[in-house]
Amino acid sequence: MITVQDVTWVRIAAPDLDLMETFLEDFGMLRAARTATRLYMRGRGGEPFVHVTELGDPRPIGFGLRAGSALDLAALARKFNTSVQPRTEPGGGDEVVIQDPDGNRIEVVCGLAGSNQASSRAPFKFNPAADRARPGGTIRVKTAPSQVQRLGHVMLRTAQFDVLRAFYTGMFGMRISDNYYMGTADNTIASFLHCGLKQQLVDHHTIAIVGDGHTGFEHIAFEVLDLDDLMSGNRHLMAQNRWKHSWGVGRHIEGSQIFDYWRDPFGNKIEHWTDGDLVNDEYVAGNVEFNPMQCLAQWGPPPTADFMGQNSPPQESR
Repeated sequence: MITVQDVTWVRIAAPDLDLMETFLEDFGMLRAARTATRLYMRGRGGEPFVHVTELGDPRPIGFGLRAGSALDLAALARKFNTSVQPRTEPGGGDEVVIQDPDGNRIEVVCGLAGSNQASSRAPFKFNPAADRARPGGTIRVKTAPSQVQRLGHVMLRTAQFDVLRAFYTGMFGMRISDNYYMGTADNTIASFLHCGLKQQLVDHHTIAIVGDGHTGFEHIAFEVLDLDDLMSGNRHLMAQNRWKHSWGVGRHIEGSQIFDYWRDPFGNKIEHWTDGDLVNDEYVAGNVEFNPMQCLAQWGPPPTADFMGQNSPPQESR
């Protein structure tokens, strides 16, 4: 078993890099690099990129995980009878490339060099009744793309739930934060997994798995600067009148994130989120009966048919 610290980027294929770049810019990313066959988009949190699109028929490919150390990377290479290779994409460093039991490509990386693109503003200070922290200041929210900070988590679909969950907990030391069950309490259908870094606080989930009988990505989720940034991005995307809104804005229960879900031009579900929970290995996992009208959100509109269904066809064609 090795440890991983976080998820670094997601990789998909799509037939139109121009259209994907236009959407991701509206979503709040910036171009990191582009070739004839690949588009690399970054956020503002220091990663060399957070989203890569390879030219081809629409399909999920995989994602990157950051190894705890170079020793972890070497141990993984031995486990899979492969070798550590130097990376040739933005950020450099080294990697071991493997597949999970569903065939998702996992690029386990170490030694990445980051970017220096910072957010154009600091998070707004909030004035709650008990702790007013913005003396003499004002808040003026402009309609603009959200400022994506990083990839926060990936939710995977699977037809072999127990196998896939055992792979991520056994191979990478991930720990269960919370589960959903249906019928009886031992009939688990989804799990939220956090990086198992002992006392260190980490995101409530970095990988989530849902046993819905399919494979690939259920959704990918990117952290934005704060609530105002999320709402500004929502208003900007709505104003383009060309992208498909899936669900939101609301606040989840497991993980507590404020969320807003969209579809990219090729049907992939993609989330803006902010204000999520932090946990460590002392966190006591919950077990919640799955009822989409009750367990998915504390507040916000009810889940839409689009959000609950399979990936939808593109909203727009060119």
